Amino acid sequence: MIAAGLELLDEVGLEGLTLRRLAAKLNVQAPALYWHFKNKQDLLDEMASTVFRSGAELVRSTSTRRWDKWAMTYGRGLRQILLLHRDGARMMSGTRLADASLYESMEMALRVFVDAGFSTYIATVALSTIYSYVVGFVIEEQAVHPEAGKKDEFYEPKVRAQRIDGDRLPLALKAGDHLFSKFDRRFDDGLKLIVSGISARMPSKSSMR
Repeated sequence: MIAAGLELLDEVGLEGLTLRRLAAKLNVQAPALYWHFKNKQDLLDEMASTVFRSGAELVRSTSTRRWDKWAMTYGRGLRQILLLHRDGARMMSGTRLADASLYESMEMALRVFVDAGFSTYIATVALSTIYSYVVGFVIEEQAVHPEAGKKDEFYEPKVRAQRIDGDRLPLALKAGDHLFSKFDRRFDDGLKLIVSGISARMPSKSSMR
């Protein structure tokens, strides 16, 4: 049922995903789904939890690495997981975990930072900042490319240039060259900035004695 929901998400996007459409895809009456999901949000929570399980596997596979290398690998991996599904980042944003066992991966991720010497608070801020960056970045990325291989014409350079007075706002015009292309490079550069900022909060060895 959840697999069918993810398939439907890929077909129609988040706005088009409804319990009625899912019921039609499954060849059942819509009321039958209400035994499992009270509303669309319940369905999204379950779908997001399924995707989160892939993230949990990512945490387990990288948790033995040095914290900064782990952070880069985790961020890159999470982005790829969200890109697997149309509107994947929007679907994940604001959902609630429907599987309490997923907190185990959170524990492992926080442990990476704490074992490196960060406080629990900074570890929490670091992890949530990386997560929020990835989700926010992919939301914007998928707005530009709503479907694989397709770009929204609204973000085409020539179309965008028509909305901006380049003589008066040259930097805003030029920024489009960076914002709406070369997503891999820009994602990595942004993630590196975050990791550098986290590194600056690393306690000195003298303060840890």
